[in-house]
Amino acid sequence: MDSIKPGMFINDRYEIIDKVGSGGMANVYKAKCHRLNRYVAIKVLKSEFSSDTNFIKKFRAEAQSVAGLSHPNIVSVYDVGDDDGLHYIVMELVEGITLKRFIERKQRLEVKDAVGIAIQICQGMEAAHNHHIIHRDIKPQNIIISRDGKVKVADFGIAKAASSFTLTQDGEGSVHYLSPEQARGGYSDERSDIYSLGVTLYEMLTGQVPFSGDNNVSVVLLHLQSEATPVSVLNPNVPHSVDMIVQKCMQKKPERRYQNVAELIADLRRSVTDPDGDYVTITQNANVISSDTRGITPEEIKELNNSAAQGHTVHYSRKNPQTPIREYPVRERSGRNDDLDQIGNPLVERIVTIVSIIAAIGLIVLIFYLVKNSSWFGIGNNEEEKVTVEDDNDKDKNDNDELTPTNPYIVMKPDPTPTPTPIPDDAPENLVTMVKIEGLTLEEAVNTLKLLSSDFKITYSEEYNDEVEKGKVFEQEFPGGTSVSKYSEIKFKVSSGGEEFELEDVAGKGKNAAIKLLKGYKLNTTILEEYSEEVPEGDVVRTEPEAGSFVSKDTEIMVYISLGPEVTTVSVPSILGMTKKEAKQALSDSFLILGNASEDYSDAYGKGLICGQSIAAGEVVGKNTVINYTVSQGSAPVSEPDPEPVDDPATETGPVG
Repeated sequence: MDSIKPGMFINDRYEIIDKVGSGGMANVYKAKCHRLNRYVAIKVLKSEFSSDTNFIKKFRAEAQSVAGLSHPNIVSVYDVGDDDGLHYIVMELVEGITLKRFIERKQRLEVKDAVGIAIQICQGMEAAHNHHIIHRDIKPQNIIISRDGKVKVADFGIAKAASSFTLTQDGEGSVHYLSPEQARGGYSDERSDIYSLGVTLYEMLTGQVPFSGDNNVSVVLLHLQSEATPVSVLNPNVPHSVDMIVQKCMQKKPERRYQNVAELIADLRRSVTDPDGDYVTITQNANVISSDTRGITPEEIKELNNSAAQGHTVHYSRKNPQTPIREYPVRERSGRNDDLDQIGNPLVERIVTIVSIIAAIGLIVLIFYLVKNSSWFGIGNNEEEKVTVEDDNDKDKNDNDELTPTNPYIVMKPDPTPTPTPIPDDAPENLVTMVKIEGLTLEEAVNTLKLLSSDFKITYSEEYNDEVEKGKVFEQEFPGGTSVSKYSEIKFKVSSGGEEFELEDVAGKGKNAAIKLLKGYKLNTTILEEYSEEVPEGDVVRTEPEAGSFVSKDTEIMVYISLGPEVTTVSVPSILGMTKKEAKQALSDSFLILGNASEDYSDAYGKGLICGQSIAAGEVVGKNTVINYTVSQGSAPVSEPDPEPVDDPATETGPVG
């Protein structure tokens, strides 16, 4: 059961948010780095790898070397470390889906889409190869397509560190993309990644891998010995140039493939403009420069077989092929064939085949001689020892007798040690009571079934389910409480969450219409605003995630509504005769700011109304300019004039009569 839960901290820095995936080597979690305040992906190695000191040492070295890579088509590695026995790496968090799941959803890709994805993968591979880093496990499961369409290659360094364990620990997916030289135990280089990319491109174009079989060994032998059906046969829409590119990538001999990724990128780009051109050539010259991949000598095969019997894998020096330079313990694996350890080079295989045929012929001759002459088998040449075949007319007489031999030279003798009758699978002693696993996580379900019977063959499939949380079992073939054989194949279904669909483009629609449409898909919406020179005010500019992304029910969609063109200069409105509140609103509507007030008398405007403004109406000013104003105190008071003197007739003087 998973010991890492949401809310748990790793190294007091990374807070686990949720589990997002699981592979052959590690579990992947979404986490938040509280030191840098960003979301990351943490890959925690499973216990069977974490307990191997040799692997951990190599893993740390490789992960640290990959941390120096910086390329838009490679998932960045930020950190590598351990915390109380948990060995982990911290990587860039890419929101999206794997190429494997994308192929399964689309069945097969359009040629232009497949070529575009292949070019981006190649660009990431080229950046790594330029730093002398080989992936060794290129496959759709290790390719992530982000929501914005960016293709990223994951697990550089991890794949290289795990190269000795690929077939034993993660063979279920990897062997379908394995290069012949890796299958032989030879040295792999950049051209091995090119072969695996060819298989990946093959799957993108046809919807299926070129080689499949009942077990890993049969698949590997097909890689070594068989030619794949051309993609143009399985998909007639594939043009000649792309068909030839795939064939060249998947040549058995590295010398006949593209010698570097730059050559492959050039042909992929040319196939876009000249799809029917005949410019992809595959050399037929056997006298090409030998690659670093070599066949294993008989002495090495003997050493490998001895080492395998002792539980070790031996690697040989490139400079001195007779000198073993490194040993790794080989872990036991349940239900998988170990015949891969016996694979040698083609010349040795042909010699062994010829010798086997000769030996078989000799054995047949020897058996015939013994049958003819030896009494050890109850056979003789004397006439007395012969048993004659009954005449057809006498058959009815012997209906109740023991079976008469039909070969006149063989005397049938009873087996002194009869073979015991095997116990049928449905015998009571082979039955167990099934338990309910619905509602359990995948890991919990598998562990529960293994406790019930270690002989169960456990298979599961992932399906969309809106009602059941992603990663949990929602249907099992044998209900809880039923009796099943402990050797049964147990099938169940795991929820992959709500079914994803393509987000419709609502750009240019009115706000209300867009919200109504999105809610019809049961999507949650949040309204945001931004300026736009092209989209009228009130209409939708864009969404996050963007239109065309794959989303599921209840996904949060950010809807950006246009505010129209961003204003930089405005014309000053008149605020005369307004109250302060009215003036503030009028200026705000014009992207201006109401400033400081002063007071003055005014015969034109009543008391409390604005009777003046610092910048006259109609003038053009910058956005957010401050406009000061004057508030009327009403009309100015009228002062009383001084009284004029009045003449008194009584005191008036003048000449008398």
